[in-house]
Amino acid sequence: MELGLVTSGAALAAVEQYLPQLLHHQVGSRIAARDSSLWGPEAQPEASIRLGWTNPFDTAEELVPAILNLRDELVQEGLTRIVLCGMGGSSLAPEVITAHDGVDLVVCDTTDPQMVSGILAEDLEHTVVVVASKSGSTVETDSQRRAFTAAFEAAGIDPATRLVLVTDPGSPLDDRAGVRAVFTADPNVGGRYSALTAFGLVPSGLAGADIDVLLEEAGLVADLLGENDEDNLALHLGAAMVTEGRDKLVFAALGDTVAGFGDWAEQLIAESTGKLGKGVLPVVAHPGAPELKQPASDILPLYLYGELPQEVDEDATAIHFSAPLGAAFLIFEYATAVAGYLLEVNPFDQPDVEAAKTAARSLLDAPPAGAADAVDGSVQIHGAHGTTVVEAIRSLASQLPADGYLAIQAYLDRDGDKDLEALRDLLATMTGRPVTFGWGPRFLHSTGQYHKGGPRQGVYLQITGDSQADVRIPGQNFGFAGLIAAQASGDAKVLTDAEHGRPLLRLHLTDRAAGIRQLIEAVS
Repeated sequence: MELGLVTSGAALAAVEQYLPQLLHHQVGSRIAARDSSLWGPEAQPEASIRLGWTNPFDTAEELVPAILNLRDELVQEGLTRIVLCGMGGSSLAPEVITAHDGVDLVVCDTTDPQMVSGILAEDLEHTVVVVASKSGSTVETDSQRRAFTAAFEAAGIDPATRLVLVTDPGSPLDDRAGVRAVFTADPNVGGRYSALTAFGLVPSGLAGADIDVLLEEAGLVADLLGENDEDNLALHLGAAMVTEGRDKLVFAALGDTVAGFGDWAEQLIAESTGKLGKGVLPVVAHPGAPELKQPASDILPLYLYGELPQEVDEDATAIHFSAPLGAAFLIFEYATAVAGYLLEVNPFDQPDVEAAKTAARSLLDAPPAGAADAVDGSVQIHGAHGTTVVEAIRSLASQLPADGYLAIQAYLDRDGDKDLEALRDLLATMTGRPVTFGWGPRFLHSTGQYHKGGPRQGVYLQITGDSQADVRIPGQNFGFAGLIAAQASGDAKVLTDAEHGRPLLRLHLTDRAAGIRQLIEAVS
């Protein structure tokens, strides 16, 4: 098993600074023993019900055979297209696992009507839908379930043969009536720490991933991570994450690495640490990213490898990491809990996530219909100084503090509108600052916490767009177009309110393809 972690420069100095403290206070063994007092008295009530992830293996003994038996049944029936309806941690881990194993999983973690309609329209005859929600009441997954149920019925297919649910015991989804199967997860695990629980294993296993091997890889490091040993990789990684003055953690994958792992780690770290005006900002990039050519003094590069190189530059501040996927999940979960301890924040709550959800719900009945401040070609400009896209973006960028970052929030189709991702590097080059890219609304369940609870450093570029057609949500008085509009407006409302006061520019594309081209040309 290739397993390694090398820190250099200031990151190594951070490890040398914090490791004695971590060992003295027995942080490794206390996490493994589920000591909820580790993060202080205010965090203890939440921590006491959120440490089940440290040992996912006992529940897996019954869970894995049940998943594999169901997978065999589905294959025998010709049901080979697995669609996952889930948000945040419920979708990001399965996406990584299936990509790693080279098996197909269709992830529906959106409310964009164009993306939803495309998934609904394809091969329902061979489709099984996994609906994953801890609470059982997540608005996105509830809406997706309603839409798929209606689509199956319209196609003459009994939804009870095609729906598989993953949820916590006792949630509204924990009901076997009208579904093929229900898998209940350990309720003592938060969503972003759930990669090795039912939320990660069920959709991945049904899609054909080797979940036995995944758990074996995690098992090989589980005991090591719970030791108070100076070679404990999680203690080293957690200490390096909070390197003083370097709160922007830029992920870059090199060589034979796992697609999407940075996205999974992004939601884990951002939602766990971004609160009380503190936090570590993960930036998912690539080896040639502008941020890494000459890293600013507040940037900490984190390079992911299939196999660690023989030598690294000991003078250049960086983290170099390599591990099998199952082990990598567990190491990062431990390390993030360690980072929370060092930052003195509760790594298991998300106090600012609910604010955007509440605002979105309040706007569903009467979505705001504010007129644009200006129109430039296919782009409507809201909340900016200037009458052109170039002027508006320059105005937003001018509000970046010296230690700031720019967050792109794209409430669009992450498959059909993928060309928009080129905007990340272009804006990083233009501003000279780190740029994150999040597809809405899925980022609201992860980095959305950091945007509101983390350091007041960010400026926000929200991009929305017209849809060619809406998708009705049975039983609701709104469709997906209304839902995603309310989610975007609700998040903008919270970001810019008196409490948060974050600078935000909204660009609405009246023609998506033309608008994306226009944005890229304007920034170029």
